[in-house]
Amino acid sequence: MTISWDDFEKVDIRVGTILEVTDFPKAKKPAYQITIDFGELGIKKSSAQIVALYTKDELPGKQVVAIVNFPPKQIANFFSECLVLGVYTDKKDVVLLQPERKVDNGWKIG
Repeated sequence: MTISWDDFEKVDIRVGTILEVTDFPKAKKPAYQITIDFGELGIKKSSAQIVALYTKDELPGKQVVAIVNFPPKQIANFFSECLVLGVYTDKKDVVLLQPERKVDNGWKIG
């Protein structure tokens, strides 16, 4: 399936810095609750199934790439406000997408 350029432009993909990570025991699959700073867009929360490759302690301060214009999605008792992007390994673990150098929070991917 192909999409148009107009379709792609509707997806708002931004860089943010992880501020806080907590366990999410009520998630069906192992996940963290993550708080991310997107600069002028503000602070957003996300649920991310990244526990196989990342510890809670190593994530704060990391920049990540996320889609920020999805409507909030309820996952158990938590509302995820953005979708953190990653690459699935052959074992279905997620490797986070990150800029190769530090950039300002909220900068747009294009």
